[in-house]
Amino acid sequence: MPIKYDEVMALRNVGQKYSWTDREVMLYAYGIGMGADPMDQKELSFVNEGYFTPRELKVVPTYASVAAWGASAGPIDVNRVMVVDGERDITFHKPLPVAANITADSSILGVFDKGKDKGAVILRKTVLKNDKGEELATLIASQFARGDGGFGGPSEGQPEPHAIPKRAPDMTVDISTRPDQALIYRLCGDRNPLHSDPEFAKRAGFDRPILHGMCTYGLSCRAVLQTYADYDPSAFKQHVTRFSSPVFPGETVSFDLWKDGNVISLEGRVKSRNVTVIRNGKTVLA
Repeated sequence: MPIKYDEVMALRNVGQKYSWTDREVMLYAYGIGMGADPMDQKELSFVNEGYFTPRELKVVPTYASVAAWGASAGPIDVNRVMVVDGERDITFHKPLPVAANITADSSILGVFDKGKDKGAVILRKTVLKNDKGEELATLIASQFARGDGGFGGPSEGQPEPHAIPKRAPDMTVDISTRPDQALIYRLCGDRNPLHSDPEFAKRAGFDRPILHGMCTYGLSCRAVLQTYADYDPSAFKQHVTRFSSPVFPGETVSFDLWKDGNVISLEGRVKSRNVTVIRNGKTVLA
């Protein structure tokens, strides 16, 4: 069935209830590879609460991307096998607490028709609020429905990508992934079989399961967190990336970083395949 543009644009779902504890925030941090060195005290602050000397647990800013996993403005009839993440843009209004009860308000910002054989782009917005009604984060998610173009919707109006500086990077950070990284990360909520089931991945056009785009998003956050943010989650005001190619679990992603004032531009590459996997990235720091 083709996408019904007017019906999709009218979708809205307010007051969806979610909660988390320290277990979920530690699992997320581990799911994006933090704590690989169990003696690294800075990373332990995200994955271990301490025993003899309790430590203040920190929350990775991009935990916001899974904090209300499943929140939706409503169902959209697309070919699930052909859907991949396109972009994520999170604005952080307050640092995320270690445990919380929240609500999520979801709506559709746009649906763009790239053509019958080129797919469709669905732009969703979700606002996370604490139990006092205060906004914690605003998530803008872009999904690329590769098999659902040609429904007659608009083709123009998508947000302009962040421009990467022309000069050489100011810094490059290599972040490795584990062969079983996707099997760990999926426990944070995203059970899409594209990332865990070899048969499903093959039918979707991949030789093997690919890493979640949102796990790669978490890796890009780590690149800034461990460098210019000095492991301070409260320093993040916005984090945006576009996914240009999948990462396969076990690969190393090299993040090129450019610093201009409080704006960090970033792109991610898998050198072994000479592929850019993250483009037009931007982090705004306090």
